[in-house]
Amino acid sequence: MLSSTTAAGAEDAALRDQVRMLADRSEITALLDRYVVLLDTQDENGFDETWPRRIFTEDVRLVFPIGEHHGLDGLSEFHYRAKRKFVRTHHLASNYLVDLDGDRAAFRFQMISTHVHPGEKPLFEVGGHYEGEAVRTDEGWRIRRWTYHVAWSTGPGPS
Repeated sequence: MLSSTTAAGAEDAALRDQVRMLADRSEITALLDRYVVLLDTQDENGFDETWPRRIFTEDVRLVFPIGEHHGLDGLSEFHYRAKRKFVRTHHLASNYLVDLDGDRAAFRFQMISTHVHPGEKPLFEVGGHYEGEAVRTDEGWRIRRWTYHVAWSTGPGPS
């Protein structure tokens, strides 16, 4: 039988572990939300080449239907080229699943995005899910792997 001091110590350790897990999940979903917001706002005040460092690791690997990108170098340009085809965009994310494993986490969430073409073209709308991996760094959680899977789309895509 455990002494009351040993039992209390085990309960304290379990509580600390649970709080850390909840804090990690919260930090990862906040990181994912920052990226989703940045999809629509990253260059509102002119081209910003620095924003990816607040989201991704140096060795990040992104896979999108429009192409792939590896590493931080040129990542802001990769996003900028894709986004400048539209007058504006609006991204909505939900249903976050985060599976923690120490200083690594697998994630998945749903995304619906609306893209406004210049002129009178109909909207281009896309639905699907993102999945990837985040890692704990000295600067906090960062995304190392990121893939977008399209489930459906409507309207004319980027030209």
